Amino acid sequence: MNIYSLNDILNLLPIGYKVEGSTNDISFDNVKPIEEANERSLVWIKGKKENKQELVEKTLAKTIICDPNLLINKKLSKQKCFIIVSDPKLTFLRIAEHFFVHKKKYGVHVSAIIDPEAEISPNSYIGPLTYIGKSKIGENTFIDGNCFIYDDVIIGNNVRVQAGTVIGSDGYGYQRNENMVFEKFPHIGGVVIEDNVDIGSNTCIDRGALGDTIIKEGAKIDNLVHVAHNVVIGKHCAVIANAMLGGSVIIADYSWVAPSASILNQVSIGENVTVGMAAVVTKNIPDGETWAGVPARPLKEFIETQKAIKNLTRRQEL
Repeated sequence: MNIYSLNDILNLLPIGYKVEGSTNDISFDNVKPIEEANERSLVWIKGKKENKQELVEKTLAKTIICDPNLLINKKLSKQKCFIIVSDPKLTFLRIAEHFFVHKKKYGVHVSAIIDPEAEISPNSYIGPLTYIGKSKIGENTFIDGNCFIYDDVIIGNNVRVQAGTVIGSDGYGYQRNENMVFEKFPHIGGVVIEDNVDIGSNTCIDRGALGDTIIKEGAKIDNLVHVAHNVVIGKHCAVIANAMLGGSVIIADYSWVAPSASILNQVSIGENVTVGMAAVVTKNIPDGETWAGVPARPLKEFIETQKAIKNLTRRQEL
């Protein structure tokens, strides 16, 4: 077990940090929630947490990352070391990632199946029972086990794909013929995943029909998400678990799609938009707005509708 000192983390701290309290014999060998910490734990406390003062006083941890609004009295100063930063969670996650997250070694697992025409950076990892078709995998990209990457998929650098995910399968596209029988629309496009994208477990990303499905730089996609053909997800977007993006949906940069939301095919979502939990989006959403409900509508309108329904229900009960 590795033991780290205060000096080990100073280089990872943001500009403008401050250290208060006792710095004598400060070391840690684990990270835990503040309620479960021991004397060797590094912890953080949320700035807006209602009972943060009580938690800090009760925790056994001696090294605490906090915001400037925490009251550090003389007793606490003698007992604990406080690393004061503007964003405790961000600082904590960087330290935890650096010291405590297990790093996979580069290479291809012996049970993985790789097409001879695949282009895979030697500085990448392909997990057990994963299949890679005629595709391209960039540097420092990690693809876990039991994934299936079809042909014509381009995955950039520093990408993480978790277990069970399928990328590049055909989308759902059919046309009834003169006998009212479905004929499949050809899917001959590809998938482009840019740098620094994370994709969760058991997510499906379909290839484009004629063009490409595109996941842009820095986007984060959760577990159990369905991304249909020709979807474009913008830079640094977040798409959370169980969300469904219909064919040719376009999501502009920095937007957030909450759990279980569904977006109708060919709908466009603006930049810096929030789509609420379980919302069903049937119309385009302009930049900067928050929409919720079924069907989704601007948040203010949704709240007013909910109040009207509640008042109507009360009247009927009288």
